[in-house]
Amino acid sequence: MTSFLIIDDHPLFREALGNAVRLALPEAQIFEAMSIGDALHILSAGQGIDLALLDLSLPDATGFSGFLRLREAYPRLPVAIVSSEEDQHVVREALALGAAGYLPKSTSKRELAQSIEGVLSGSVSVPKDFVATPKRRRADAGNGLEVKLRDLTPQQLRVLDLLRRGYPNRQIAQELQLAESTVKAHITEILRKLGLFSRNKAIIEIGKMELPDPRSRPHARIDRGRSQ
Repeated sequence: MTSFLIIDDHPLFREALGNAVRLALPEAQIFEAMSIGDALHILSAGQGIDLALLDLSLPDATGFSGFLRLREAYPRLPVAIVSSEEDQHVVREALALGAAGYLPKSTSKRELAQSIEGVLSGSVSVPKDFVATPKRRRADAGNGLEVKLRDLTPQQLRVLDLLRRGYPNRQIAQELQLAESTVKAHITEILRKLGLFSRNKAIIEIGKMELPDPRSRPHARIDRGRSQ
């Protein structure tokens, strides 16, 4: 049985979204949360959620803060955003952060159902009028970062890869067998080298860029010392 978690503080829209889910999958199991705190409590109970449907505006979250909290705690959980905000820049940022889809609240119930089916099948659902950033513009924007990525050590590249996948410092430390304080130091240095002001900005800017292979770096041996 496919399980959904609807995260929205408006009861009427939770009901409408639940109806769209059942239109797509009549036997679906649906859990509801009014806040990110409620959602994390449900997820901690190990309910086996297949897809979370998240509103961006909640009592304990604004913008992408709620999405990032979910990604940090459950990096493998697919999260599709369902929002009344339809600005193209917001949609692009959501996709860059790794949202499984972006579903406008103005969408009809049948269209929502189709979008949900698409997300479950592995496609990324976007608004009908969404225009992706032209490849040339994306490449131009990424060129500066691609150059700066060359300055990162192999270990910093490994940390950055886990960071953009939504891993919190504790899990990064476990994955790389480092002290958490060392991970924090790496992240500070990564942000400095890339000229970015926060880890959230790093996640957005790096997006789905292909990172250099740490094993191919010429100074890989140097990274075994204090930098680890």
